[in-house]
Amino acid sequence: MDLFADEHTGIWVGVHFGSRGFGHTVASGFLSLSQGKQWGERVPEAEALLALEQPLGHDYWHLMTLAGRYAYAGREWVARKVVEILGGEELELVHNHHNFAWKETHDGQEYVVVRKGATPAFPGQKGFVGGSMGDDAVIVEGARHDSELQRASLYSTVHGAGRVMSRTEARGKVNRKTGAVIRPGKVSWEMLREWVGGKGVILRGGGLDESPHAYRRLPDVLAAQGDTVTVLHTLTPVVVVMAGENEFDPYKD
Repeated sequence: MDLFADEHTGIWVGVHFGSRGFGHTVASGFLSLSQGKQWGERVPEAEALLALEQPLGHDYWHLMTLAGRYAYAGREWVARKVVEILGGEELELVHNHHNFAWKETHDGQEYVVVRKGATPAFPGQKGFVGGSMGDDAVIVEGARHDSELQRASLYSTVHGAGRVMSRTEARGKVNRKTGAVIRPGKVSWEMLREWVGGKGVILRGGGLDESPHAYRRLPDVLAAQGDTVTVLHTLTPVVVVMAGENEFDPYKD
């Protein structure tokens, strides 16, 4: 959860999580079924093409949609709970999915559009694009002039700055049972605290895998989008609250 200040007097609450274990379980389960295995049986990761009019594809689509609604409900609950704790009043809600699939019509043809690492940005549609725990975020909207580049991208844009290091590359590999370092990471706590502290951000929790060093710089990423989106607000982080590295996560065990 992030607290941001915009360029005026607005305070924004930002959250960025998905359906957690639910969505992963659905995807993994149908991946197993697509390879003729039982639900829950581990199989190699491979692309699977499912016909939506057949039972397997039909059921996957509806469970994926349910996982999306679950993610929406979770994000909105957290954001509104923080507003309540702060004693604030909700003035605007900007909410968008990424890593999801939509049924859409483009140029008269119906498609299933899978936006991996991307989010919809139709003309006038608002979105929240995060940077990192030590960088600005933005509120954008799809450009209203409806350009050829927008149509070519199926009205999509980035959902965040994007990584330059994997989580393991950033934090290293540690034996979860003994705590022994198997392979050191490229980011240290000193590096993280120097960056975040230098920006005046109050950090509670967090881990090396989420350090700003592991991410691209958002202004560069936005510049690569050309004129497909318009930045409405620039959000400067004030407080960042995340689960710590040693926090027990039931969705990972």
